[in-house]
Amino acid sequence: MVISGGGTGGHIHPALAIADEIKRRYPQCDIQFVGAKGRMEMEKVPQAGYPIQGLWITGIDRNWKSLRNWLFPLKLIHSLIQAQRLLRKWDPQIAIGVGGFASGPLLQVASRRGIRTLIQEQNSFPGITNRILAKKVDRICAGFPGLERWFPANRIIETGNPLRSHVAALASEIPLHVLLDARHHFRLNSSRPVVFIMGGSLGALSMNEAVQHLCKHHSNGLPFDVLWQCGGRYENRCQEWLKAQNSIAASQIRCFGFIDRMDWAYAAADVIASRAGAMSIAELSLVGKPTILVPSPMVAEDHQTRNALSLSERGGAILLKDSQVVLTLGETLKSLLNDPATCDRMAQAIQQAARPDAASQVVDAVEALIVS
Repeated sequence: MVISGGGTGGHIHPALAIADEIKRRYPQCDIQFVGAKGRMEMEKVPQAGYPIQGLWITGIDRNWKSLRNWLFPLKLIHSLIQAQRLLRKWDPQIAIGVGGFASGPLLQVASRRGIRTLIQEQNSFPGITNRILAKKVDRICAGFPGLERWFPANRIIETGNPLRSHVAALASEIPLHVLLDARHHFRLNSSRPVVFIMGGSLGALSMNEAVQHLCKHHSNGLPFDVLWQCGGRYENRCQEWLKAQNSIAASQIRCFGFIDRMDWAYAAADVIASRAGAMSIAELSLVGKPTILVPSPMVAEDHQTRNALSLSERGGAILLKDSQVVLTLGETLKSLLNDPATCDRMAQAIQQAARPDAASQVVDAVEALIVS
């Protein structure tokens, strides 16, 4: 089988979860990944133990004068030819797309060659690649309900979003020794509350500014420790900023560009503040901890706000606007940590949205396509 796509953790994590489930069922299965050269998947997929080939492909820039847009037709033709060569070499039984630049050329060619095709759409508003592929693929595995607006209804299966087994395991109660091991791994104080703040796999400027605001306004010490995923593109400047702070608060903050073992980060936390991407929602629902969601204002049709509302309206999360997060995140965190009863209610409510069997359901759909 071939799995194609990437660009962000929101595409890479479900792709790896699907691959892991296939390997669990069929240890001898040959799984090949196809990504976009220079993107995150070219590093993260090999780290997870799978081979990957890169296509010379990028998206289209909103600025029509951008050199990237002028090169796009050439890159697309080159990627289609390369995808043709790879599929002729591998002759897979099925090609799976998870969204991102690389999945377009790969699944386009696979469909023309008569190879079974499936896409896994994580969001309530599909990305452009999956919208283009919608009428060509055999099956769509949906992370959210209501995708009939973009995809043929008779090809949609609502599976939820696949999570890797070590994250899915968080659906059960976390033993004390795992919590202590997780805090030790991140060099956090085991006797103090821990807040995990993350702006997605690429980071978020407003979330990072909120952490810096916290540090500056509590220089004599925070009432909690902070585990901070700032995003790879911000890592150097955030690490340098933190080192330059000569305060007790700075010593209570642990900064990372990207955290591979999200299960440990979730286990270590008492309260979580996060963007409202589809995969974050899927993971946080399993984790079942008090959660603050800060939707990104920079996504198509504001779909992260819709993701966040799906939890906040049932009492499973607090929704903060991106424009408010810098000034209000600290007080919201402190308020939650001082209200155990509310935290318990939120934890129970957010777990109602959990789909721990999503990866299994996607692979069920893969099997059904192959034998049909």
